[in-house]
Amino acid sequence: MNQNVSTKVLDRLSKELDELTPEAQKAARYVLENPRDVGVSTVREIADAANVKPNTVVRMARQVGFDGYDDFREPFREAIRNGEASFPDRVRWLQDVQKKGEMGHLYADMISGAIKNIEETFAGITEGDLQAAASTIWNCRNVYTYGVGVNHSNASNFTYLARTGMVQFYAVPRAGSNATDDLAWADERDVLIAITCKPYRSDVVQAVKEAKQQGVKIIALSDSPASPIARMADHTFQLSVETPQFFPSSVSIIALLETLLSFVIATSTDRVVERVEKFHQRRLQLGYYEEENK
Repeated sequence: MNQNVSTKVLDRLSKELDELTPEAQKAARYVLENPRDVGVSTVREIADAANVKPNTVVRMARQVGFDGYDDFREPFREAIRNGEASFPDRVRWLQDVQKKGEMGHLYADMISGAIKNIEETFAGITEGDLQAAASTIWNCRNVYTYGVGVNHSNASNFTYLARTGMVQFYAVPRAGSNATDDLAWADERDVLIAITCKPYRSDVVQAVKEAKQQGVKIIALSDSPASPIARMADHTFQLSVETPQFFPSSVSIIALLETLLSFVIATSTDRVVERVEKFHQRRLQLGYYEEENK
């Protein structure tokens, strides 16, 4: 047996999830979300982690064609013995993808580009860089995030996530407005997070210039230290956004914004964590979330 067999087990478990009892579904979800644990865990350990009884795990294993948990666990143990349980060697993996034909080459190029962009972006950023920017954000009055085109979506996503626990975040331009007007009353108490890569958008550059003149602190996300917004910034994060396609990649931008936000939350008070929990609890109470069987 090998990892392909364990993958087939997971696929079958996923397809038959709705046919399981509510308790067995809890066990199955844990296995689907933590497959590496199966090969090194006893039935009782998996049951405890999934918050079910051991015989529930056994029933789940039998549902997908095994005699019991030990039989179910064997493909996962074999994958570990073969050294296949961890993420495979990237070069070998990409070569295997490329062998699948013309579209396989494109697939491999896109995967390789996405991984490379994240690695190169974070290779040039230190923990101290993120801590400094997070401190600036946490100690300000308002945070404005500005991007145009696809970066408007990236800025909006960052703002959406931040506002689950904090209220002073705004994506600009707002509907029916423009960035210059949205930043009209911003000053040294505020922060502007600006995003633009080659070819640099003149409206973003102009907004940063005007905000800088007003005393606003600038956090720039761009692809070069020579970028016009980077040269005006108080904090600069250099991005790698190369891609085999004609459009720039957003992978490293999203990853950096999510990491920056995590640093802001880590810098904040416990009150923010409480607000995030309350925000999601409210959504649950209002029926916004599909509840899993308990």
